[in-house]
This record gives sequence, C-alpha cells and structure tokens, in this order.
Amino acid sequence: MSLLTPRTNPSKLMQWAAPPLAILATLLTATVLFYALNKPPLQAFYVFFIEPLETENGWSELALKASPLILIAQGLALGFRARIYNIGAEGQLLMGAICASGVAIYTDGMDGDWILPLMVLAGAIGGGLWGALPAWLKTRFNAEETLTTLMLTYVAVQLLAWLVSGPWRDPGGSNFPQSIMFSEPALFNALFEGLRINSSVIITLLAVPLLWLFVKRSFLAYQLAVGGQAPSAARYAGFSAQRTVWISLVVSGVTAGIAGAAEAAGPVGQLTLSLSPGYGFAAIIVAWVGRLHPIGIVFSGLLMALIYIGGEAAQVSMQLPSAVSWLFQGMLLFFLLGADAFVDYRLKRRKPFVIKEAQA
Repeated sequence: MSLLTPRTNPSKLMQWAAPPLAILATLLTATVLFYALNKPPLQAFYVFFIEPLETENGWSELALKASPLILIAQGLALGFRARIYNIGAEGQLLMGAICASGVAIYTDGMDGDWILPLMVLAGAIGGGLWGALPAWLKTRFNAEETLTTLMLTYVAVQLLAWLVSGPWRDPGGSNFPQSIMFSEPALFNALFEGLRINSSVIITLLAVPLLWLFVKRSFLAYQLAVGGQAPSAARYAGFSAQRTVWISLVVSGVTAGIAGAAEAAGPVGQLTLSLSPGYGFAAIIVAWVGRLHPIGIVFSGLLMALIYIGGEAAQVSMQLPSAVSWLFQGMLLFFLLGADAFVDYRLKRRKPFVIKEAQA
C-alpha cells in the first residue's frame, strides 16, 4: 500500500519533469480516445502536430496564435509566482479589445501614425483597469481574486455583446453582431506577403526579454516572489502585501489587454463576439506548463498554439469534433496538476495493517 508523504524539500527533478510527464500522459490518453472514435492515432497525431508545420502558412498561423498566449501567460506568471491567481485574463483581453476598438471606430476616416499606438495604449489601460477592479476588491474587502476575476470575465463578454449588437454594430454588416472593419491606419501591417502574420507579434518578442530581465534582475519581482512563497518573511521584511496584489493583477491585466488590442487590430480587423477562442483561459495552462518561467512559457505557448491549429485541421481532414482541442488542453492541465503533486510529496510504501488475534 502506498501513501503520499511530504518531502523535506521540494523536488527540483519533478519541477522540470512534471511538464514532459503531463504531455506524455496526455498523448497516451489521447491515443485511447482516438481508438474510441475509430480514428487512427498516428494519423491524428500527424494532423495535430506535424501537418501544420509543413507549410509557410502553418508557421505563420503558429506564430499568430502563440503570440497572444505567450504575452498573456507572461503577465499571469508574474502574479502566480506571488500566489495571486488571476483567472480572468479572458475578460481583460476582451476589455483591451473593446477599448482599442473604440479608438479605431471613433477615428475611422482619419489618417495618422498615432492611431495604432493609441489603440495599443487604450487596450493596455482597459485590461489594466479590469485587473485593478479585483485588486481593489481584494485589498479593500478581502474578496477572493479567483472568483472576482472570473466573474468579471462574464461581465466583459456581456458588454462586448451589447456593443457589437447595439451602438457599435456595423450598419452594413447584414445585422451580424460585429463592428465596422477597421481602416488601414488602425491595423497592424502584414510582415510577409500572402501570410496573416503581422507586426503585432513584435510586441510579444519585445515583452519576453523585458519580463525575463524584470523577473531576474528586479528587486520588485523578488518582493513579489517572497510575498507569495513566504508571506510571514515578507511581512517581517516590510514588503507590502497590498502592493503585491495590485502589481500582480494590474500587470497581468495590461498584458492581456494589449493582446486583445493586437487581436482586434491584427488578424480579426474588427470587434466581434468570436474575437478570442479562449486565449485568456488557455494562457493559464501555458503559464503552468512553462513552469512560470519566461522562456519556458514561450515553448509551452508554441505547443498550445499548435494544438489550436491541429484541432482546426483535424476538424476538416478527419471530421473530429472541435471539442478535441479543448479536451487536449484540459487533459494537459489535469495531468500537470497531478504530476505537480510529486514536487512536494512522494510515494511511500506502508505496511498493511494487520489485526493480531489475541492469544488464549
């Protein structure tokens, strides 16, 4: 009989072995799933993970989908290290897209290089404010941020639905819930002719090394980490718990808001209900699979983007349901959490309990 017992010190080996083990367990479980669906597993894995990378367009789509995932996950990881769990990055992304789209809509017909930077700034402010609200609720009323950030996501969804169905609906859009198409000054330029990848990915390419330097070299990042891992030591050192909450939620809101602005002004080109396929929620998995490390998040973001693209390809070529991509994401998180249990715990065999008969 085995029993989980606490380790004296967290296992460094399991900290880095957990993501590969979770990926392997996900693939093994997916194999059983594909057999149950009467689909050849090897063909399914080829469609998911190899076929999208055989063309330039596939690589373009990979970068395009990985960019918001990586950017959002970088901000979330900052808070997760401080044990501040922002579950509402999807809502912050939508608020960033809404604020950026407002700039594009009200400057429609104007020309100027200032429009696109103003949209990105508006997106950052919108996402940051949507992260600041749960920070205020936590520091003022001790409201649990996992609940408030998640509930505010649904508020953002309803606000988006009202805007694109009402005041911002395109009068020439055949009554569909969408805004007007943005004009050229409000769009990111394509990087390569014939491909959808655009200059918004440069924001992510700049953000990754900047956040890496912040985590590695900044005393403020050290304060955030200590506040999350050793709250009593942080209080003794005079580190502010309230500042930790505010910085964690606002910064993660800003990165999500910028990602929302990039989506609206990039591949989508307008504000719609289907702006995001759930990037804000998927970025949570990306952050944990990447071990909250800026470089690890890049690789896990690419993996998650590949799952998105492979899922779309599998729907067409193998008639698999769209839910398979979400199932991959859910299994990956499930097995990762299971493997993470062995970072702080280990299996210990316990002798079976035997009742001895009393001697006469």
